[in-house]
Amino acid sequence: MLRKYLYIIFLTLVFSSFTLWAQQPSVYKVSRMPFNTGEFSEISPVIIQDGIIFCSDRRFSAFRDRKTFEGRRLYNLYIIERRDSSRWGKPEEINSERNTLFNSGPLCISPDDKTVYFTSEVETGKISRELSGTDILSIRPFPYNNTLYEIGHPSLSDDGKYLFFASDMPGGQGGSDIYYCEWVNNQWSTPVNLGSKVNSSASENYPFMHPSGRLYFSSDRQGGKGKLDVYYTMLTLGSWETPSIVPEPINSQYDDFAFVADETMQTGYFSSNRERSDDIYRFSSTIIRKASCDTLVENNYCYEFLEENAVKWDTIPFRYEWKFGDGTSGIGSIVEHGRYLIQLDVVNLVTKEVMYNEKTYSLEITDVEQPYISSPDQGTTGQRMRFSAESTNLPGWDIVRYYWNFDDETIAIGKEVDKAYIRPGTYNIQLIVSTEPDPGGVVREACVCKNITITSRP
Repeated sequence: MLRKYLYIIFLTLVFSSFTLWAQQPSVYKVSRMPFNTGEFSEISPVIIQDGIIFCSDRRFSAFRDRKTFEGRRLYNLYIIERRDSSRWGKPEEINSERNTLFNSGPLCISPDDKTVYFTSEVETGKISRELSGTDILSIRPFPYNNTLYEIGHPSLSDDGKYLFFASDMPGGQGGSDIYYCEWVNNQWSTPVNLGSKVNSSASENYPFMHPSGRLYFSSDRQGGKGKLDVYYTMLTLGSWETPSIVPEPINSQYDDFAFVADETMQTGYFSSNRERSDDIYRFSSTIIRKASCDTLVENNYCYEFLEENAVKWDTIPFRYEWKFGDGTSGIGSIVEHGRYLIQLDVVNLVTKEVMYNEKTYSLEITDVEQPYISSPDQGTTGQRMRFSAESTNLPGWDIVRYYWNFDDETIAIGKEVDKAYIRPGTYNIQLIVSTEPDPGGVVREACVCKNITITSRP
């Protein structure tokens, strides 16, 4: 792991092909990437359009190694192309005049793909300089670099306005904290510490700001699953939320760090030493969320009944008595009710004559054919709520699976499930039901959705 981070350097690139493409789900699939060496370290992946950029201290060549004067191995940046979902090309080194002398570590790329912010060691003498070659045009130091403390692991927000990084500068909460700067008047503002709600007395490193607004980072604080663990937080109403830990198998009993995810939050990468060396792993979410579902339609059991001949007898006082076939009744020329065999008796209030069954009507009440979500429409954080699909009405369907997506990257399976939300907000619940394959192998599937509102517990 590149544990020593000193300074952020930014470079202007002419890699025209570099385009940045950018989960606390209950379930992930994790696989070790095939380009890991095993002997050396591969860390800090960054997603680009056709692959990833990462850091490694692998050998410079079969005959020549790269080490500092103190004997430490040097990290450098590599790019690797993804050929398809399972095949990758060969890592290619990103060259600069720094390669043989200094570490080049965790990085991020600006939204316009022209500038790279990366972690490196500062050399003696002039820091800002022009480089030869066609790849890198110039190197300039980050304005808040300082020889008295370390700063690194940069991550830009999706709009390029905020730069997050880790530093052990004075005034922090612990060993190293997460800070950010804002791009104002064509320069970076003074670093701001994210505060004690995010930072701890331990060390926080490797921030990653996702386009969704989630800030992921790694920490060795107490209460984790291992040594370094991945956490996330969000800025809500001007305040950072208490961090939540990303579940297994992203986190493990080992060091897990440098988490990044694509824009859909369905796949991404992270680093871990769970198999001895620091390696890069790919994760994918097994959570199903449909791009669109039918909105739940509430069943209507209330109908209006009108005696249209009432207008003909408006000069004679009549009483209209309705019998609804379920033991209830109503009086009036217009009534509301719901069910069954409808019978109208008309009573002449002058002669007292009763005209029985003046009208009868057989009303069939049917539920909408759809999966059905029975649940509260609103709740509070921490409240246990019951979600039921018991009233699902899909005649002829042999449903074998009820799948719930709660819109907070958690899921459940079953006809009835319990759920509690930890954050306020409006959530779009999806219920997906499916059948066993028919003799032709066809599986029938249907999906409905419903919004619920969660407020903070008083």
